[in-house]
This record gives sequence, C-alpha cells and structure tokens, in this order.
Amino acid sequence: MPVVWTRHVADSLQLGTVSGPLPDRVIDLGSGGGFPGLVLAIQFGIQVELIEEDLRKAAFLREAARLTGARATVHATAIQKARVAPAAMVIARGLAPIARLLDYAEPLLAPGGECLFPKSRNVDAELTAAERDWTMTVRRWDSRTDPSGVIVRLSDIARR
Repeated sequence: MPVVWTRHVADSLQLGTVSGPLPDRVIDLGSGGGFPGLVLAIQFGIQVELIEEDLRKAAFLREAARLTGARATVHATAIQKARVAPAAMVIARGLAPIARLLDYAEPLLAPGGECLFPKSRNVDAELTAAERDWTMTVRRWDSRTDPSGVIVRLSDIARR
C-alpha cells in the first residue's frame, strides 16, 4: 500500500500533464486495474474507452467507473476484437513493446492521432524495433515518478 500512490496513481496522473492537455476522448489498451485510463477519466473528466479482456478486471472497472462517476466505457474484449470508434489518442501502460502497441493502436487511432505510452529504461530498444515497421515522430519526457521511466508521445504514425 505505501507505493500505490506513487507507483500507480501519480504515475498515471502525469500522463495528463507532462505532454500537454489530453484530447476529450482517449482509448486505453489493456486497462487492467484502471491505470492509467480510469485515473485520467476521474481526474481530468475526459471520456476514456477502457479495453480489457479479463472479465474480472472489466467488472471491477465498470464498478469503479460507476462509483466515481468517471466518463469511462468498459469493453470486455480482446484489443483486436474491440469495436470502438477511433480516437485522437491511444494510451497503454505496461502492456507490450511499442511495436506491438502500434499494431494494436493502428485501427483505433483517428487520422492524425497520437499514442502516449509510459515506458521503462528499454525504450530505445523498443523504438528501434518499432522503426523497422513504422515511421513516427517521437517526443519524450522523463517520468516524474520513476527515475528510469520515460513517457513517449508518438505522432505522424505510419506503417512502412
């Protein structure tokens, strides 16, 4: 419990401020316990589409959204099967390497959309691997909660 605030909540909240304002609607891939998507919906009042395949986690997310009044919709399905209208931003935390995240995000991103991913010290290797199949503009910020963490905002995303 002593690390829950810093490790999960504050780590999620920084996504709403570190790279500028969030769009009004965001898709969170592999939402798990609601980090970062549900936290951002609660704090910033944005609409978040939470995609979570695990039915127990999806049930938790629905109840948490109901209790907090968060503008969140839970989609209890695999990311590849999600029927969600594209959004200006796709986010994910701790789900997969960047190359796989871009594969997941591609059909869910609106034209000109961006991805915002908190990553670890392996970010350079992940970006190099992703650049084999993708072109993108990368902006990065040091994490405020993890000395070895980085937040990357990917734009101008296109498959090679």
